[in-house]
Amino acid sequence: MARKYFGTDGIRGRANGVITPELALKVGQAAGLVFQRGDHRHRVVIGKDTRLSGYMIETALVAGFTSVGMDVLLLGPVPTPAVAMLTRSMRADLGVMISASHNPFEDNGIKLFGPDGFKLNDAIEHEIEGLIDADMHKRLSASNDLGRAKRIESVHARYIEFAKRTLPRHVTLDGLRVVVDCANGAAYKVAPETLWELGAEVIAIGTEPDGFNINRDVGSTAPAALVAKVRERRADIGIALDGDADRVLIVDEKGHVVDGDQLMAVVARSWQEDERLTQPGLVATIMSNLGLERYLGGLGLTLARTAVGDRYVLEHMREHGYNLGGEQSGHIIMSDYTTTGDGLVAALQLLSVVQRQERPVSEVCHCFDPLPQILKNVRYRTGEPLRQDSVVSAIEHARQRLGNAGRLVIRPSGTEPVIRVMAEGDDRGLVNAVVDDVVDAVTRAAA
Repeated sequence: MARKYFGTDGIRGRANGVITPELALKVGQAAGLVFQRGDHRHRVVIGKDTRLSGYMIETALVAGFTSVGMDVLLLGPVPTPAVAMLTRSMRADLGVMISASHNPFEDNGIKLFGPDGFKLNDAIEHEIEGLIDADMHKRLSASNDLGRAKRIESVHARYIEFAKRTLPRHVTLDGLRVVVDCANGAAYKVAPETLWELGAEVIAIGTEPDGFNINRDVGSTAPAALVAKVRERRADIGIALDGDADRVLIVDEKGHVVDGDQLMAVVARSWQEDERLTQPGLVATIMSNLGLERYLGGLGLTLARTAVGDRYVLEHMREHGYNLGGEQSGHIIMSDYTTTGDGLVAALQLLSVVQRQERPVSEVCHCFDPLPQILKNVRYRTGEPLRQDSVVSAIEHARQRLGNAGRLVIRPSGTEPVIRVMAEGDDRGLVNAVVDDVVDAVTRAAA
């Protein structure tokens, strides 16, 4: 079914362009009406990252929710997984995170969580979209039934304790020098504090948000600053979160970046040894490296693949009983603890393996040699370049050239007007040539 507002991760776009106060107001009203079930007093929790536009969107959402009779609990700047956790913990009917994740500060977004802490499925999002475009005037609350709003204290302490409890009580980070990059985003307070309370020596960067600098030259999408700091301070590990802290990348003590595929491999092997895997394998997306699949196969584990987006990974995990999954980009989902990707919790699980094995991060996190994988993006303004005959022909020719020696994945981004072209295989030269040919065809079509 075609969707007008929701993408792969909520509603996202330019703040005050796509994500306007008017839209936020309607989203609050529509989502509030959909999640009013029963005669109890309904409540919604709202968190946000550190973008300047968060104030505007938060205020508009409050107006929307209270106008349909929902009470609003404001959390302030907190990670996305904290919103998911607190939605359940506080018995809320709905959770909202105001964030555009790894996007630049000019963008923002609205992510919704159900009362169980899970992101909404397509059917519920479709129902909300229908109400956004409908006349909701007659469904607004009477004057004496309007909702109230208040700020919640001790939110950070609640999340820190939650994150720490994902580790066994005897595990500490004593003796580890950790650099954590919070991307000037939602985890700028909670991540350094959690690591410090667990005993690590913490060097924090990306912890001075000003409303404009979220993800700017810091965080998981720009790890160069973290690499430099790890080398400068001779740290044991670097942890890079993104703007809303639902994804993580690691930098080892040598300054090498470790992606989500390697992290999933580490956790899968550890959990297999501890007999903690609920299924003999894990769930990842079509973007995960073929090297991960081969490595898991050597352990007797399988790799189930889904469409890109952590919500699709999680849906497959829930449907088939997996408790581990994620994305190469660093969304790691451990359903024993969380209902969504949690960068800090994933980092803590890795650190517990490092402490138990008493080996350097570079050794722990080098599970397999990834196959050469090339990803290029083509930005476009309008239209559907992938439907043009020249592009269809180029893609088919590329698949024939790769044959059984690799994979080709072409997809439009769910969060921005970009076509992503990815190929991988044993022959780097062939992979490069195949990607370049498809990119050229898409670029000409987009022009």
